[in-house]
This record gives sequence, C-alpha cells and structure tokens, in this order.
Amino acid sequence: MDTEAQPTERDRSSRPESPGREGRSRSALVARFADWLPGGRITLTLFVCLVFLLLLNSFVVQPFQIPSGSMEQGLRIGDRVLVNKLAYRFGAHPRRGDVIVFDGTGYFGDADYVKRVVGVGGDHVVCCDREGRIEVNGRQVDETAFLYPGDSASEVPFDIVVPPGRLFVLGDHRGDSSDSRDHLGSPGGGMIPVGDVIGRADWIVWPYDRWTHLTRPSAYARVPAAATEDAHG
Repeated sequence: MDTEAQPTERDRSSRPESPGREGRSRSALVARFADWLPGGRITLTLFVCLVFLLLLNSFVVQPFQIPSGSMEQGLRIGDRVLVNKLAYRFGAHPRRGDVIVFDGTGYFGDADYVKRVVGVGGDHVVCCDREGRIEVNGRQVDETAFLYPGDSASEVPFDIVVPPGRLFVLGDHRGDSSDSRDHLGSPGGGMIPVGDVIGRADWIVWPYDRWTHLTRPSAYARVPAAATEDAHG
C-alpha cells in the first residue's frame, strides 16, 4: 500500500506564485491599463512623468522666475532659479547670507519674494556703522562681494533685534528693493516668519550662460551667534 501523501487540488492552489509569474501579472495589468488609455503606452508614460514632476515640484525643488531687479547684480530680471525645498527640513534653519524664496502674504504683499537673509532670530542688526556698513551682533559685514555697485548698505537707518522664529531680509540692490526696512512699522516689523520660507535658491538654471551655484557669502559666516539665537546662523 502506498502510504505517501498525495497532493490535493487545495495543496497545489495554495502554493505561492513564483516571482516571475507575479511580474508577468503586473506587466499584463499595466498593458491592459495602457490599452484602455487613448494613446496607449505613450499617454501612460506622459502621465507618469507628469505625476513625478508634480511631486518633485511640491516636495523637492521648485523653479522660480526673478520678477524684479531687487537682487541684482547676482540675480537679474528673468533669471530662473531652482529653489531647494528640502534645505530647511529635518531640523535645518535659514542662515545669514542665504538667498531665500518666501511667501510674503500679510507682510510684503500677496506674492512670493526672493531676498537675502541678514538676521535670524535673536540677532541685533544695525545700520549703519561709521564706515557705512551693516553690523550683526557687533560684527561688521562686508557686503561688497554681492551688493549692487554704487549702492550703500542702506539709506534707511535701523537698529533692530530679530524676534525668535523670524528673519530680517534685504535685497542686494538696496536702492531698488522693498524689503524688511520698508515694513519696520508694519505688523511683524518687516520680519518674515521662518514657516513662510518656501526654500533656498541654490542654482541659476536659465539662461544657460548664467548657470551658477549660489553660495553663502563668507562675510556672514564670520558673524557670531546671538546670545538668544533660536536658529542656526
């Protein structure tokens, strides 16, 4: 008598499918979906690319066109920059000298703006010293590397302490920039909430002959931390 157990139909049907068979099933499903779409696989490919670009634009990088001359000479009208939206995630904060894009609604106007961070939370920012330069936490900042030729540090004097969670921002073309100086008497004192920062402008990508990586000026790196600083400068 043969005592070896014989596989039943239930035994055979319960065995897991091989990886190759699963892959073929998925391919068949994609093929059926592509056949259902007008245009077939071409339409499906375009749809996948569109979803990828939307996700990239929402969470990683976003193109931004420079609308004015307020950041000349570094950024010109019509330049397109890539804004790094991950720069200040995972515990990072805007630093002095960073070029940022932010939502100015309720502070500057109902639009996105691009400016340079001059002071972070806790900083004491003064303009101007005897040499006509900005001081941050008692350290003179030499802005000649990026300040628009012929511009002074500011025609408007100020002496402010940046509140926690805020940023004091200026345009590089001080004579053609509406920035924190122009809103010192407004709600919030012209200081931008860190939460309204969209990201850091890292690259000029258009026109091609101006393709440039935007770096943080060394002059700001030498500024000492404020005693009550709440963001890393």
